[in-house]
Amino acid sequence: MKSQRISTKIKTLGVLFFILVVALIVTTIYLNQKSKQDALIINIAGKERMLSQRIAKNIFYTYHIKSTQFTELESAVDEFIYGLNSLKNGNQLLEIDSAPTQAIAKQFYIIDVIWNNYLKNVNEFKQNMLQKSFQKAEHNLEVVYNTNNALLQEVDTLVSLYTNHAQGKTQYIIYFQYGAALALIILFIYGFFKLRTIELNAKNFIQSTKQLIDSDDVEELKPLQINAESEIEEVSDTINCFINKISSAMNHSAQAIEQSKQASLQLEEITDEFDEILDSLKDSASISKQLNMSEDMVIESTEELMNSTRRLEELKAQLDRLKEGCKEERKSS
Repeated sequence: MKSQRISTKIKTLGVLFFILVVALIVTTIYLNQKSKQDALIINIAGKERMLSQRIAKNIFYTYHIKSTQFTELESAVDEFIYGLNSLKNGNQLLEIDSAPTQAIAKQFYIIDVIWNNYLKNVNEFKQNMLQKSFQKAEHNLEVVYNTNNALLQEVDTLVSLYTNHAQGKTQYIIYFQYGAALALIILFIYGFFKLRTIELNAKNFIQSTKQLIDSDDVEELKPLQINAESEIEEVSDTINCFINKISSAMNHSAQAIEQSKQASLQLEEITDEFDEILDSLKDSASISKQLNMSEDMVIESTEELMNSTRRLEELKAQLDRLKEGCKEERKSS
């Protein structure tokens, strides 16, 4: 299996860190926004309780002074209805969603039943006061008084439901933040070990190359055995290819030198045999001439082999100088 590249590992760690940090930031912003929204909702629900008490108080006051001015009463009723509808159906202007749970929606149904009866008696009370029907108005007052406690209790229950919902949502987000923070710590530890592994692989590669440079005999050079990231393995493969080429050139040059020496010895033996034949056949002019020509060819071949041997020896000397140059450069650095 091919090792991952160093850049890939670092990019992967960076992307994971970025995602987790962004998730934490977004969650924090969302939590703050929801906290403001929940606070507004709970405030409106609590205000509904206060408005119901204001309506009842205003009715009692209006009845006792026998007033027909219902401005404050109507203002409280309108504000109660507006707040109740905003909580129940949502309000885009206030950025309030409709009932978030089934229990809250059911509670609104209970409040609606009580409120419709409550509002009916409030409207009848105003009409009876305008018509001076004080006895009927007193009956409406009693119904409002009896209904007000029930309405207050149900509105209190609504406030508690919204408070519990907000706390549960906040607790869930807090757990998510803890989980994200723990994931960040785990990712940090994982990234530390990954970077440590990269560092160790790099040190192993540098140590192997130093040992390669410190080698005194070029013929004993061995390929690097590195198991690391792709970039380091690619460099190791390049160095190994260079080492293999040097070793191959050294081997071929040594073999060629040995073969040329053997050929030179054989040619010398052949030359000696020709000399003996020439001594025995020196009276024959034509044979002597042909033998002289053969001798010249042998001598020429011998010279060519000697030149080849000299060139191969020069190649070997250049490789030796290359080794010495590497050593001197290492010492100077």
